[in-house]
Amino acid sequence: MMMICLFLIFMIPLTLINLTSCWYLYQMSLILVMLIFTMNYINSYFCLISYFLAVDYFSYGLIILSILIVSLMIISSNMVKKTMYFNMFLLMCLALCLILVMIFGSTNMFIMYLFFEFSLIPLMILIFGWGYQPERLISGLYLFFYTLFASLPLFVLFIYLYLNNYSLFFDTTYLSIFSFVSHFCLVFAFLVKLPMFMVHFWLPKAHVQAPVSGSMILAGLLSKIGGYGILRVMNVFENTFINYSYIWYSLSLVGGLMVSLICLMQGDVKCLIAYSSVAHMSLCLVGILSMSKWGVLGAYLMMISHGLCSSGLFCLANISYERFSSRSFYINKGLLTLMPSMSMMWFLFSSFNMGCPPSLNFLSEIFILNSMMFYWWNSSLFFVFISFFSACFSVYLFSYTQHGMPLSMYCYSSGYMREYLILMVHLIPLFLILLGLNSFYI
Repeated sequence: MMMICLFLIFMIPLTLINLTSCWYLYQMSLILVMLIFTMNYINSYFCLISYFLAVDYFSYGLIILSILIVSLMIISSNMVKKTMYFNMFLLMCLALCLILVMIFGSTNMFIMYLFFEFSLIPLMILIFGWGYQPERLISGLYLFFYTLFASLPLFVLFIYLYLNNYSLFFDTTYLSIFSFVSHFCLVFAFLVKLPMFMVHFWLPKAHVQAPVSGSMILAGLLSKIGGYGILRVMNVFENTFINYSYIWYSLSLVGGLMVSLICLMQGDVKCLIAYSSVAHMSLCLVGILSMSKWGVLGAYLMMISHGLCSSGLFCLANISYERFSSRSFYINKGLLTLMPSMSMMWFLFSSFNMGCPPSLNFLSEIFILNSMMFYWWNSSLFFVFISFFSACFSVYLFSYTQHGMPLSMYCYSSGYMREYLILMVHLIPLFLILLGLNSFYI
């Protein structure tokens, strides 16, 4: 595991050389490190153990997703390559990649918390440096203060656990905690990062003002840190989750329904995709809190499928933004006339976003529905409405952008090869992971 981290650290000189050729070499290096990691044999609960780092089934898929999304971020940010500070941009992307690998690979709670907080700095630099409107300053502050305010109680709880137990490793037994206050401190930081309904206000602001690379890593990975953190601490503090998880479960059900309705009110393409992330992550949280094998597996598959699908939708939104210089639905319309070859991609990603077969989203929603019915039978009614409204906003997104009368008379028939490559790399794993799904039952 340390080999992967050192590989990423030794890529830093590539980001400091002010040559355009380093841009392509950087991408190739990231894909190479992803292939090296993928070929490692995972056959036990914790393996590749070295220096407080290890890999298990949960972190394996998320680390691969991290490196893949970061490499796709570089390819999609082609406009940055023409600017003066593109090597600084590469450095921030590399820092985010390394931080995510450390979060998903750490076996120590404090190390995970440390990198969990440290991920704010490169992300804020990305938003401030390469964001679009002046409102990016306030959106960065929203992100910063939400995360900081929520995670300080978690830090205090870790200090308390260490003083009583002298260990913060995930695989050791801890002093049992039963109070709701300690459970709230443990979970709240991850719920904000997920984000759960009522603490989600930073997400649409950060998404809308971030560049395409920032949106991709926010939707694809940083929202998954919350789910991963809850999965990790749930194994250690089962008793408090058994006693109190119904609170977050109820809020997630109501929140998923409310946010799905909010999606139908949006006039901004990126804003709608950002709110759809909140709706999907509420389903993911419901699956985790059901504390069943199907629920946890469904939530894990939804993390991976949503990471790819939502990232692809942000790429599509950026492709039209580069042409129209606007994210508004009232200007981004009639793309079927202007870009007929790209509308197939819009259709596929919109369909997968609503959970149509044969996508991984569909399978994960079936798993989560089963776990919800085991946990509380009536929650399946909420699932029906959430699923229906998610189909509504996905159809709204597709039909409003593709149909109608385009405002511009300028006609361009297709996207660039680079753009199709990015979208296909997002799309193919959503099919292929289904074929290797029997590995989850070994």
